[in-house]
Amino acid sequence: MTHWFHRNPLKATAPVPFNYYGVVTGPAASKICSDLRSSRARLLELFTDLNCNPQMMKNAADSYFSLLQGFINSLDESTQESKLRYIQNFKWTDTLQGQVPSAQQDAVFELISMGFNVALWYTKYASRLAGKENITEDEAKEVHRSLKIAAGIFKHLKESHIPKLITPAEKGRDLEARLVEAYIIQCQAEAQEVTIARAIELKHAPGLIAALAYETANFYQKADHALSSLEPAYSAKWRKYLHLKMCFYTAYAYCYHGQTLLASDKCGEAIRSLQEAEKFYAKAEALCKEYGETKGPGPTAKPSGHLFFRKLGNLVKNTLEKCQRENGFIYFQKVPTEAPQLELKANYGLVEPVPFEFPPTSVHWTPETLAAFDLTQRPKDDSAKPKPEEVVKPVKEPDIKPQKDTGCYIS
Repeated sequence: MTHWFHRNPLKATAPVPFNYYGVVTGPAASKICSDLRSSRARLLELFTDLNCNPQMMKNAADSYFSLLQGFINSLDESTQESKLRYIQNFKWTDTLQGQVPSAQQDAVFELISMGFNVALWYTKYASRLAGKENITEDEAKEVHRSLKIAAGIFKHLKESHIPKLITPAEKGRDLEARLVEAYIIQCQAEAQEVTIARAIELKHAPGLIAALAYETANFYQKADHALSSLEPAYSAKWRKYLHLKMCFYTAYAYCYHGQTLLASDKCGEAIRSLQEAEKFYAKAEALCKEYGETKGPGPTAKPSGHLFFRKLGNLVKNTLEKCQRENGFIYFQKVPTEAPQLELKANYGLVEPVPFEFPPTSVHWTPETLAAFDLTQRPKDDSAKPKPEEVVKPVKEPDIKPQKDTGCYIS
């Protein structure tokens, strides 16, 4: 299902040399700086490497983050922060706001921003894997798990690290609570899409599929609501995607709820439920067109071209016709004017983020290593500090060619 998911661009960052001439007074400190420089460069390379897998990403991320922790936390595990927290200026762009970066002289800002990119990588990896032709069951599970891992990273950043920033995020920047919340919810919703596809594949009870689809539609609605007060110039495209997915899964919920009603001999109500499914499917189709025409960050997904999308249209049409036939021959029930209220609760298949923690401080950080950073030797001239308006080059992401669509996550 290539291009089924909308993806915003990766965050871009300025190079960080970790050179502190005069401050570094011993080989152990010099080695830490060298390792920080190389492990950061390695992690940034992997973000665009199509051969990178979750284990490679975890190893590279843990390597860098464990070294960076020495710039953030005290070595005695007290609540005190490291004396090196504010030694380095870091610059990062935002996923929605182009190439003008935010800059903060704070290692916590670097930890959060790089962690954010790791979470984005998991979402992009899931999207690529879901786009494979004839995806296996194990690969579908990996798509599901990658999206839950991404949700867990975003959640951890929001709850445990973003509040520690000295300078709060500006409106519309990635580290603002509403944006992080939208990313968390979108990851959960997309993971539930995998669950729904699996439930349909295995012909689970229509009531379960309807409930899962309803919960997923609600997730997309919540994600859209989180972005509602942002500037349309940079949020409109993403919001169109979230809205179309909300309509699509509402149509799914009404369609399968209609099947449940028919099985309970409530044919009139089933017809009304299917009519509502037809309405929401038509809305989703219209929104697909609007989404494709809306300018904004990230490549354009093409959900309406997918067999998975088109299958629902046929299913709604055929099920509605069946209900109308049954009602004309057997039930002769009145079709209600009001659509049935969807008060569906899924007892199975709901997605929770995978809990995430950054790795502990690297064993290479010792009291002796930390003492070898002499901050009294810092140069007084701060003219080399980067200007916030300086442009950072965007990340050149690999172009993913669509493969033949099989219409589902699991062949």
